Order: sequence, then C-alpha cells, then structure tokens
Amino acid sequence: MENQKNLSDPIALRLPSDVLAEIETIARISGRTRSWVMVRAMKAYLASEGREIVELDRARQSAADEGATELGDLLAEMDRNLPGNAA
Repeated sequence: MENQKNLSDPIALRLPSDVLAEIETIARISGRTRSWVMVRAMKAYLASEGREIVELDRARQSAADEGATELGDLLAEMDRNLPGNAA
C-alpha cells in the first residue's frame, strides 16, 4: 500500500483575507477542512482555465514544430518586403 505521506505535499500559501474568509465560510458550512475546499477550488481551476492554458501551449508548440510563423513575425516580414521600403 502506498505511503500516505506520498499522496500530498504541504505548501505555504498567502491568500487575500477576503478569499480566506470565503474558504473558511464554505468549509464551516460544508463540514469540510479549509484544505479540502482549497484543493477542490484548485482542481476546478486546473480542469477549466488551467487545461486551456496547457492546450494552447501544446498547440503553439505543435505549430512551431511544423514550421508555422507567428502573425506578428509574418506582418513584420511583409512590411520589410513591400515596395517602397527600400533603404
């Protein structure tokens, strides 16, 4: 059986007082610990916005691996190559 200590790592976290107050209220009402509420909130973030960030990064990396050019780079190159831009 896996050692309980390996299932999680303690961390120190600074929270704005209003956020902590909401967490404590939810924990008290639901009969859960603050840690339980915070882990649930973080999992919800990771499943939505966090996952989107990871997917965008993967898409960006895939495009770079396939030789895609970023729009800003493409526009800058077009500006350099337009007639009348000769030095």
